[in-house]
Formats: sequence, C-alpha cells, structure tokens
Amino acid sequence: MKELLRSTDPTIIAFASALLQGEDIDCFQMDVNMSILEGGIGIFPRRLMVRSDDHDMALRVMRDNEIPLGL
Repeated sequence: MKELLRSTDPTIIAFASALLQGEDIDCFQMDVNMSILEGGIGIFPRRLMVRSDDHDMALRVMRDNEIPLGL
C-alpha cells in the first residue's frame, strides 16, 4: 500500500474515500484511532492508503477534483 493523502480534516478524507470508491479504487484510512485519542482537536493527521497498483489512478482522481494531498 502507498500513502495517497494526509490530512487533519476528516471531511477531506471522507470526500476522497467516496471519490475513490466511485472509481472502484480500494482505500484504507490509517491513524483513525490516534485522531480519536487526541480528543478531536486535529493535531494528528489521518492517512489515506491505496494499493500500489492503483496509486497513479488515485492521484489523478485527487488532482482532477482539486483535493490537497498534504504530503
């Protein structure tokens, strides 16, 4: 798996996940538990991971929809 996106904004992660699912690209959110432990103040970013084979297509989807990658 490769990191596609990193953000402290859960709405960006949710929107990006929905876009990827619409393109039949599997994704996985990492660091969700860390962001819950911090109390929701947005210090720890969440990461969105995709399979290595899907990474290039996922990058195109993010760029086409002007989603900041935060890397």
